[in-house]
Amino acid sequence: MIDSTVLKNAVRKIIAGVVGLIVAVILLCALLITSFYLLVQASVQALTPLVGNTEAMAIVGGSCGLILVLFFWGLIAPRSSSKTKKTSGDRSGLSVDSVRAIIREHPMECAMTAFAMGVVQQTDPKLRSVLLQGGFELMKRPDLTGAPKTDPPA
Repeated sequence: MIDSTVLKNAVRKIIAGVVGLIVAVILLCALLITSFYLLVQASVQALTPLVGNTEAMAIVGGSCGLILVLFFWGLIAPRSSSKTKKTSGDRSGLSVDSVRAIIREHPMECAMTAFAMGVVQQTDPKLRSVLLQGGFELMKRPDLTGAPKTDPPA
């Protein structure tokens, strides 16, 4: 059974991590909004001597609207069929090449998964030894395809 103090410490660390993540996201959003506001104000100030105050605000507002339309259009645009065919392939037998393709397609998710596995392996010596053995086996193979090394017939 898990000790009560270990469980309490784990819950505290999880809560601290979630709160830290929320605070970081809030601060980054505030920084982004402030910098966008200052960029718009600087654009209006730069265009005012050339075209006048009202026209400068109209130009900057129109360009911001155009940027938003392009951004959301990119979000809702359908993806190419070649990418959907590639991702809808057979995922049951994962080779090293398919894992590399998954990592290229989803780098942030893979990094978060690797971080979680790193945290887990620090507390479990059995899992650490299994991960190290698997890593060494993969490093020994020169072609990294997962197939055992065979000598060509003489």
